[in-house]
Amino acid sequence: MRVLHVVTGLHAGGAERQLALLLRHLPEDQEHEVAALTNPGAVARELRADGFTVHHLDMRGNRDLGVLPRLTRLIRAGRYDLVHTHLYRAMLYGRLAARLAGVRTVIATEHSLQSGVIEGRPTSRGVKALYLGAERLGTTTLAVSGQVAGVLGEWGVPADRVRLLPNGVDAARYRFTPAVRAAHRGRLRAQLGLPIGVFVIGAVGRLVPGKRFHVPLEALVRLPDARLLLIGEGPERAALLDRAAELGVRDRLVLTGERDDVPELLTAVDALVSPSREETFGLAALEGLAAGLPLLHSACPALAELPPDAAPQARLLPSEPEPYARELALLATIRPGPFPVPPAVAHYDIARIATELAVLYRQSLPGPGPRRPGRKPAGAPDGGSRRAPAVPSASVPPSRRAAGQPPSRRKPGGRPWRPGGRRP
Repeated sequence: MRVLHVVTGLHAGGAERQLALLLRHLPEDQEHEVAALTNPGAVARELRADGFTVHHLDMRGNRDLGVLPRLTRLIRAGRYDLVHTHLYRAMLYGRLAARLAGVRTVIATEHSLQSGVIEGRPTSRGVKALYLGAERLGTTTLAVSGQVAGVLGEWGVPADRVRLLPNGVDAARYRFTPAVRAAHRGRLRAQLGLPIGVFVIGAVGRLVPGKRFHVPLEALVRLPDARLLLIGEGPERAALLDRAAELGVRDRLVLTGERDDVPELLTAVDALVSPSREETFGLAALEGLAAGLPLLHSACPALAELPPDAAPQARLLPSEPEPYARELALLATIRPGPFPVPPAVAHYDIARIATELAVLYRQSLPGPGPRRPGRKPAGAPDGGSRRAPAVPSASVPPSRRAAGQPPSRRKPGGRPWRPGGRRP
């Protein structure tokens, strides 16, 4: 099976990194390539380094309609069995190009849709009309949370065309032995100028207004000697630095910029905060839980869809400085953790999510047919070529691998919550 993923861009955003993570965990009988309409940034470099083909369509703006025939030619020449689109622009152009190229199975993942907002921007009537028109050209839309599925329903997308397949976290990347964790903690604190004994608050995400990182920054005023470590980059960087200076805590704020070593960086943190009022999934919160940190958050659909005992070290707070300051002061006093990894992390483990997506791919194809040759498309843009790596052995039972059977026949999103393997 040959699959082309069409994505708007490949800068270091949440949806882009989620795509890269999925590609690294999909099974070896599927070949995956990626087409970026524009901005083949850090994630494109990482994927190419891993051996994946990444095509750049060189789109010059939202109205560059010339990208449509280029993408159609790429899909037709590549002889892909399935096209999977990610993010708004890629959904519009990718679904149409796939249909024009004769591909019958077109799946889309809706990564960032909230009531009245898509990918951080207000949804106009025109945006909504284009979205719904393009949706009819696809086969299935995957929602990363029940909240996203609910908005799709409000927009009028038929329920039988929507499947729930959540984001995933690479839980294994956050597991360190005590000795390795201590080594990372000491090394990174030294590099970042964080004294080994101080209480460090961490936050992960794009530096944009919706993330509300000013909340922990203002809480820092009431936490003598504590530090705030913001992991990410974005247009709010200068505003946050200015605000920190106004508050007199500039010397206690550390901005790392974009990093690809988030699991290691979180060993330098004592508590994770996620003060955004609206999230489509809440991946940063899951990363904090995977790292064994106490979590203070204001919105996380991924946790809201599970029972409280799935993440006992997580606390839901209003997105205001005072409650965050109060809870952080308590954590700074008792210094809990690292905690055992909670059941919520296993529920959203990327190995399980990737296995369910692979099953969906197989189920979605129109029927058995001859294997298409895995050659590089004639005249296709730049990139190497490699078959997607195998799913780790822990996620595919050996008996099924030996028999050549798919790892699961359960429908994506259909798995009930079972902490410890027991039905609640």
